[in-house]
Amino acid sequence: MTEQIRIGVIGLGPMGLKHARSVAENPAAQLAAVATRRAEVGREMTAQYGCRVYDDYRALLQDDTLDAVVIASATRDHPEHIIAAAHARKAIFTEKPTALTLEDADRVVAAVTEQNVPCMVGFMRRFDAAYAAAKKTIDSGEIGVPISFRAVSRDPIWPAHENDDPRVSGGFWLDMGVHDFDLARWLMGQEVKRVYATGSTLVYPALKAFDDMDNGIAVLTYENDALGSAELSRSARYGYDIRTEVLGSEGGVWIGSLQQTPLRVLTKTGVRHDVYPWYLERFDAAFRNEINAFIAALRAGQRDLSPGVHDARAALAIALAVKSSWQTGQVVPVRGAIRR
Repeated sequence: MTEQIRIGVIGLGPMGLKHARSVAENPAAQLAAVATRRAEVGREMTAQYGCRVYDDYRALLQDDTLDAVVIASATRDHPEHIIAAAHARKAIFTEKPTALTLEDADRVVAAVTEQNVPCMVGFMRRFDAAYAAAKKTIDSGEIGVPISFRAVSRDPIWPAHENDDPRVSGGFWLDMGVHDFDLARWLMGQEVKRVYATGSTLVYPALKAFDDMDNGIAVLTYENDALGSAELSRSARYGYDIRTEVLGSEGGVWIGSLQQTPLRVLTKTGVRHDVYPWYLERFDAAFRNEINAFIAALRAGQRDLSPGVHDARAALAIALAVKSSWQTGQVVPVRGAIRR
């Protein structure tokens, strides 16, 4: 394919704006249209990129000049938007998670499958250089058989705006934790069969009204009895702290660094360095890489994209089981786990 892939973006929050910029910067693609209810933002996008602006996502999907769409709307709207895009026969890149319930996730899988449209899900950590290198190392057998997974995901704050309302985003385990649960499957090459979780609301009392929390730990047991854990926090005041470890029978991999700039200042008062302030900085390259991979796959005529809607459903199933365990205090089996 020699022509540019013409792409529309639905939703222009922080992630929609980042994805739109990535599309516009890719010479193999054209940012042709955006859908937003914020007229001022729409005018700014037209001025900057020359794209068409729609105030309704359905009007954008009716635009026959578009080859693909990027869905960066609120999570609770993802099923509706993905299914509509599939029926409009657009290739799809969608932010995670694809749904807030397994029933809606299954509807998404069915629509994408029945309409036979390419669909990639935004698990951007898979496109981070360190995580990609770790996956390659694990798959090579260099560290032996993976036997233990550990994830640490600590946000510096709970950004209490509309899209971070747990009723909109899915909250602590579904919105924040789903990245770690995707990594738990992807890096280990195994499915999770049961979980146990505990958590508390220690810093943001307002979250109690949403039946949500700001600190929690999940314990994972895999189908081959390998072990895993995920520690999540919304109160790492020192910065954005994302780390992952996989232990194998012959070695291990450690992924992640708190330090953003490769500079340490050493004085008689101590040693200091900077930190990543937020996810937009830590995974800046990964966000670009996943959009570039999506565009490259479409240009190559690929239809079975990865990570896809089945991966999204599997990660959501773990997240929902973890949330249920936290609510009930019981060990919970993962519902409908994929069998490899």
